Amino acid sequence: MALTSTTSFNTIAFRLSHHLRLNHRLTYHFNHMFANFRDASRAFVSGNFTGDGLTDSLLGLSSTEVKSIVEWRDFYFKTYLYVGKLVGRYYDSEGNPTKYLKGIEAKAARGAQLMEKQKKEEAKLPSCNSKWSQEDGSEVWCDDGFPRLVQRPLEIALTGKMSKRCACFKEDELDQPGLEVYGGCDYLAKVCRV
Repeated sequence: MALTSTTSFNTIAFRLSHHLRLNHRLTYHFNHMFANFRDASRAFVSGNFTGDGLTDSLLGLSSTEVKSIVEWRDFYFKTYLYVGKLVGRYYDSEGNPTKYLKGIEAKAARGAQLMEKQKKEEAKLPSCNSKWSQEDGSEVWCDDGFPRLVQRPLEIALTGKMSKRCACFKEDELDQPGLEVYGGCDYLAKVCRV
């Protein structure tokens, strides 16, 4: 069943009462019902459930954000009973996927590939140990080596933002470009308060 924004709410409510569960394909990605069965996929990652946030446009989202929406959709495909598809950006009046949906799925697949590549890259550098307590705050340390902040190499491609993580380096590796000593921490300290 293909649904349009003019589909009767009573028809939908009747179907829902029989199925008890709503397959997200009814509202496509978003399992919240808004006026006229509006697609609000972007709100899943933005958290903006008002005005401009209630849109089906995923333009400008990172590949990992799109990946999370597609994974969420796939979860609902497997979990809930099928009711119908919302005609619009992602499905045509016959219920077939549009080119836009295929593009979104391709972007999500690229995000999955980048995340896997980043995971493999990060596995090459052991992560620091860390702990936090209200009394002492946070500290990082390395059982073998020295803690340094290092930029995640694929983070910009994944999220559009730069971020760093703590990794352990041996003394003869500390002259590599891009390594940052924690503020207030000695150059050869194995434990740093952060």
